Amino acid sequence: MANLTVTVDDDLLKKARLRAMEQGTSVNALLRDYLASYAGAAPARQVVVSDLLRLSREARSRKGRRSWTRDELHR
Repeated sequence: MANLTVTVDDDLLKKARLRAMEQGTSVNALLRDYLASYAGAAPARQVVVSDLLRLSREARSRKGRRSWTRDELHR
């Protein structure tokens, strides 16, 4: 596997890391998945389905510990 160096604004990377962490992933994984989809190595539908399944598992793991607001449910 090859390494890739990308230059990104510090604030942008910080925000991306926080958002990725909230989603239970990493910026590296997000970029890898995006590039695979962009290059046609992974159909976009497959990426969307895997993201949906991951989010579903995360939501089930929090059952009973979180109450959702209307805004969170309708984003």
